[in-house]
Amino acid sequence: MSPEPPSGATPGAGFRIATFNVESLGLRAGPETPLAERIGVLREHLTRLAADILCLQEVNAEDARPQQKRVLGALDRLLADTPYAAYQRVAMTSSGGVGPADRHNLVVLSRYPVVASRQVWHELVPPLTVPVTSGRDRIEARFDRPIQYAALALPGGRSLHVVNLHLKAPLAATIAGQKRSAFVWKTVAGWAEGYYLAALKRTGQALEARLFIERLFDAEPDALIAVCGDFNADYREGPTRIILGGAEDTGNVSLAARALAALERSLPRERQYSVLHGGEPIMLDHILVSRGLSLLCRRAEVFNQGLPDEVLEAPAGARRFGSFHAPVLAAFALPT
Repeated sequence: MSPEPPSGATPGAGFRIATFNVESLGLRAGPETPLAERIGVLREHLTRLAADILCLQEVNAEDARPQQKRVLGALDRLLADTPYAAYQRVAMTSSGGVGPADRHNLVVLSRYPVVASRQVWHELVPPLTVPVTSGRDRIEARFDRPIQYAALALPGGRSLHVVNLHLKAPLAATIAGQKRSAFVWKTVAGWAEGYYLAALKRTGQALEARLFIERLFDAEPDALIAVCGDFNADYREGPTRIILGGAEDTGNVSLAARALAALERSLPRERQYSVLHGGEPIMLDHILVSRGLSLLCRRAEVFNQGLPDEVLEAPAGARRFGSFHAPVLAAFALPT
């Protein structure tokens, strides 16, 4: 299990941040993925992570009648009898603002006190109205879910700013009247416009994340920031580059203090993947950190040993590994 909570900035003390897409964790799991079996496997991963701060994606919710407010019942079962059950929890709320959404919620679990939390959803980047030639004349490109933020009080007095996100997958978004079934399109043009719409959503939300990070830097130039989650893009692709804000892209070294670092790049190239897709290893899950936090980093790790291929091994792979995403972990020294 996890070590005892650190009581202060003692020599050698540190903290661990992890991110994990738990792949539609919910009580309505189909017969091919029994929930109890998945929980057993996922719990082993969480125990191995021994994280002080854990960012989760794709946590599904269930109705809790008669209250009519959804609850994260499967997550409660997963965390039961683990140290994480006692952690402070920040859970995403639906667009209606009452309780979590039915599926793919974001959750932050923290051993440290949560001093502030919020979610950002089209606050800095308004929805785009996109003209399409297939189906309706125009369609609104709204993000599927918000960006989640939590400020945590670290031992020693510094704040840690955690941003948890799950960007739109590179799968074509629905265009009205252009699909024969859930996975079959009527025309290539319809599919292409759906793919274009998904790319706009993914890139637009990456922009909102970067603009929010800019506000954190405006308030605290040496802020300790960790942006965690499923980016659905590797570090060379547009959405991740927007959030990184590297000097190689801005062309301005005076802005380097506002750039983030992708911690998986400290690993050997052959270990830099969190998903296997049709035999291709790709790094979709990241922990990006500010310069001040990168200086405290002791190590990074992607737990991808034995990771099943989401194309070649479905659905058996989900039972064996619990998720088709590998958890990503980073260990840090406490700031002095």
